[in-house]
Amino acid sequence: MAGPDEDQLAMSPLPPGSRIGILGGGQLGRMLALAAAPLGYRCHIFGPEAAPPAGQVADAVTIADYLDEAALSGFAESVDVVTLEFENVPAAALEFLAQRVPVRPRAKALATAQDRLVEKDFANSVGAATAPYATVDSLAELQDAMKKIGPRAVLKTRRLGYDGKGQVMLDPDSDLSQAWAAMAGAPSILEGFIAFDGEVSVIAARGLDGTVSAYPPIANRHRNHILDISEVPAALNPVQSKRAIAIATDLITALEYVGIMAVEMFVTGDEMLVNEMAPRVHNSGHWSIEGAETSQFEQHIRAICGLPLGAMSLRGRVEMRNLIGDDVEQVPALLAEPGAHLHLYGKAEVRPGRKMGHVTYVRPDPGAEGSTP
Repeated sequence: MAGPDEDQLAMSPLPPGSRIGILGGGQLGRMLALAAAPLGYRCHIFGPEAAPPAGQVADAVTIADYLDEAALSGFAESVDVVTLEFENVPAAALEFLAQRVPVRPRAKALATAQDRLVEKDFANSVGAATAPYATVDSLAELQDAMKKIGPRAVLKTRRLGYDGKGQVMLDPDSDLSQAWAAMAGAPSILEGFIAFDGEVSVIAARGLDGTVSAYPPIANRHRNHILDISEVPAALNPVQSKRAIAIATDLITALEYVGIMAVEMFVTGDEMLVNEMAPRVHNSGHWSIEGAETSQFEQHIRAICGLPLGAMSLRGRVEMRNLIGDDVEQVPALLAEPGAHLHLYGKAEVRPGRKMGHVTYVRPDPGAEGSTP
């Protein structure tokens, strides 16, 4: 059965009252649903998690496994377009849905981002530089790769893993047998360690008509491998900033992507090295709700529904801080701070390392401008 005609659909924006299906029910789905409502859209959340945070603000919720075809079929019949807030949805689920309803972004983008080897090969194919890397499927291959890429490197599983999970730092004194055992036989990739000057992300949007726009590069700082603080615009020189935006534009265009995509990069001098791509709205873009003319969440909804993209210019200098674990106990103090914009994610249980919310500060800066081409 052929999938929907994207070219024809691109000429017909979804009218208000249409329903958007969102795969995944976490905080990203929650903020997507909140952004969809003012545009007149309703949202249906699909995922295996009981009592998902996004379900608190959605029109409908289906709790089922991503490979439950009966549930997927009913979900597809109830929505006009499907998107996702979680990239590790099984490819089979996306293929099943794509035969019944438009899925944006397409499965090609997810397949690329789900596998770190495929992702880096793709980045290199469009002229974007990465750290040196090698595929690793055995201890012998790890030993050989370390000779070529070492002396310091990072061993990662090719699939899954985020916020520092599924990876091991290696140096000349590391026990490679132990490191390979930690991968539990999973197909892996060895990446050369980069002594970077900083970490940035570029969040870009591409509409159904092929229009591409982006926010200025965002500077990111991590705590225990989890994003802690994002600041925009990043303190880059014009050459660095222009190159970062060009890389994100090239990647999102080559994928024929529709929606918001984030590209994480290492800054090394004037060079930008692609670290990862995220085919979804991104934690480093939460500041955009108050700090940009159009938030990443509204922009994603606009794109997947065939609407014109909004302006991505800044409203000032912006800082976003994640509330991780018991940081959420700071809520009363944060609410007492002038200019603090608080967002809690509706999660019932506080756990170490769990993102419970975020707070954004927007400070006037007449010189801060967006990067819309």
